[in-house]
Amino acid sequence: MLAVDPQLAVNRPVSLPALLISRECRQARQQARHQYTLLVLTLVVPGSVKDNALTRRIFNLGWQALCQLLSEQGWPCLQAAILALPTGCEGYLALQADAWRVKDCAIQLEMRQPISRLWDIDVLTREGRILSRRNMGLPERRCLLCRQPAKVCARQRRHASPQLLNEMERIINNAISTG
Repeated sequence: MLAVDPQLAVNRPVSLPALLISRECRQARQQARHQYTLLVLTLVVPGSVKDNALTRRIFNLGWQALCQLLSEQGWPCLQAAILALPTGCEGYLALQADAWRVKDCAIQLEMRQPISRLWDIDVLTREGRILSRRNMGLPERRCLLCRQPAKVCARQRRHASPQLLNEMERIINNAISTG
């Protein structure tokens, strides 16, 4: 199983332009037409440091959970890749499976355990269309600290990064101690 080494994290702030370029590159990788369903794992990481030992541990737990899901569902994995970037780790799984079924299982996985709240699992159809929670008839994700939609809190910078990072650490410490 692929994984990222927490000891190799860059541990430095990422500029907004670098973050935007990284997002554009990820979208370009995702939006291309494929002959398979594409499952993409990234993380929900507040603050300017996107690659550190903590985020890599969270990513590895997500990657492990996705690999276990593939095994449980019997979905053939045609290709797997992890990019360990200063803007955060990205994991790609090319699957021979129905995208709607994959998204449904990914949402169930996200709801199974608190640590999964830190994972951002995108599923793309063969045409490159991202299936959202809304496509599945579900509400938007909620903020880590309050009940508001996460996008609203992020856009309005409602919570300080240290508060969010403390919550992330609490979530991963609970996951590690119970898992």
